[in-house]
Amino acid sequence: VPRRRPPGSDMGRGLSLLLLPLALLAAPARAEGGSAAAEEVQIEVLHLPEACSPKSKKGDLLNAHYDGFLASDGSKFYCSRTQNEGHPKWFVLGVGQVIKGLDIAMMNMCPGEKRKVTIPPSLAYGQQGYAQGKIPPNATLIFEIELYAVNKGPRSVEAFNQIDKDGDKKLSELEISQYLKEEFARDGKKRHPSAHDEILADIFKKNDHDGDGFISAKEYNVYQHDEL
Repeated sequence: VPRRRPPGSDMGRGLSLLLLPLALLAAPARAEGGSAAAEEVQIEVLHLPEACSPKSKKGDLLNAHYDGFLASDGSKFYCSRTQNEGHPKWFVLGVGQVIKGLDIAMMNMCPGEKRKVTIPPSLAYGQQGYAQGKIPPNATLIFEIELYAVNKGPRSVEAFNQIDKDGDKKLSELEISQYLKEEFARDGKKRHPSAHDEILADIFKKNDHDGDGFISAKEYNVYQHDEL
């Protein structure tokens, strides 16, 4: 579970959003194919604010609290409020950082909205279950979700253009190095002098797939935005 702060506290920390994987509820076993198409997520809107904007979409960075229950007996297997000093969880929607059912359940949701969703096994942990999370095989899950914030995701066009100073649609080591320096200065945390070089090297190791020394718009744009 990622350590994220409440909305507004550190939204400038694009560095961590660009680099670090987020895992709200780890899903080591993906849903088995076949039955997924026949089963759907059931969504019940518990509260809808009068001002419903912006609505969440794939690639957005969401901040939410949620509780997870087993549909079979109503027992609670997860409560975000007991994690990370009770801070809401940050994650990117629609890219597999949560189980598929949650990615579906939280689409077109607005800040302040509350939902109760029922997710079939094929869109959760399937036949294997998730023993570490106390989820048995073939379990239908229920989540009560409260969404606090909808923000542009870390792989948005705006974020790419912010780093791409010369506008050539690819990110050089110099551009990302400068970006790191700016982010380090912004969050004010003390780091070992070697942290900059280590993070820079890690960025290129994980993102420069063709090894040409640049991170292209396609390599950066893992969330499939159409604008780049």
